[in-house]
Amino acid sequence: MQRLATITVIGRDKTGVVARVTEFLFGQKANIEALEEQVTRGQFSMVIQASWKDGTKMSSGLKRDLNTLGRELGMEVRLRVTEPGRKQRMAIMVTREQGCPEALLQAFKKGQLKRAEPVVMVGNRADLKSLGGKYRIPFIHVPWGDRRRGEKKVLQILDKYEVDFVVLARFMKILSPDFVWRYKNKIINIHPSLLPSFPGPQAYRQAYEHGVKIAGVTAHFVSMQLDEGPIIAQEGFRVKSGMSLKQIIAEGQQCEAKTLLKAVKLYLTKRLDVHWGVVKQV
Repeated sequence: MQRLATITVIGRDKTGVVARVTEFLFGQKANIEALEEQVTRGQFSMVIQASWKDGTKMSSGLKRDLNTLGRELGMEVRLRVTEPGRKQRMAIMVTREQGCPEALLQAFKKGQLKRAEPVVMVGNRADLKSLGGKYRIPFIHVPWGDRRRGEKKVLQILDKYEVDFVVLARFMKILSPDFVWRYKNKIINIHPSLLPSFPGPQAYRQAYEHGVKIAGVTAHFVSMQLDEGPIIAQEGFRVKSGMSLKQIIAEGQQCEAKTLLKAVKLYLTKRLDVHWGVVKQV
């Protein structure tokens, strides 16, 4: 079976970075399965998916050598390795709403997420610490007064727990493009509207004030643009005449948990392909 690795390279744009990194990987007898790069306001970002076929040994010093290459380039280079057959290590990021994270943890406890293992919960508030204790999942509170400092701490946590993918279970903070790029198409969010309608905050209120007849929720990959990532799953519900905003929110929260769980299950099938911003099952 193939060993798979994701290499991310981030730093100030300069000539020759792609060549240096790909030449290094060829020297390691890696097959480059996919490569994507971009430059935004002078900031260079690249994600490479690489594999090693049966009989080809991945160097035990690969991470060390990539760190050395990163220092030579003056860039941050990160490596994540996925061992064949290993469960996908999931981080759950939360704020204070319990429905979505508990739905994920209950599904895991019941054996409905056989290919995943929740390894850590991260909250920008400490409200759900007891939920982590209930399911014996480490809960780490990371204050978000300074986003850059908060994101740096979260990235350290994700590295420590060797996280493969991240679920934003009603995490009420916006992640920076630099953070998102490190886990491109590996961060799943649940948004309380049928995107592309009503992006941003207060989505249920927006729907209520516009008098929609069908409201709903969307599970999507997080992208550089707020609430514009590739859509994985959606579910709608009828807004009955006379429903209050509070009733719409209550109905929507039930859909949130169900739809987020569905999206995670689809992700774990490894049959989702993102092409030109659209998710297709292959």
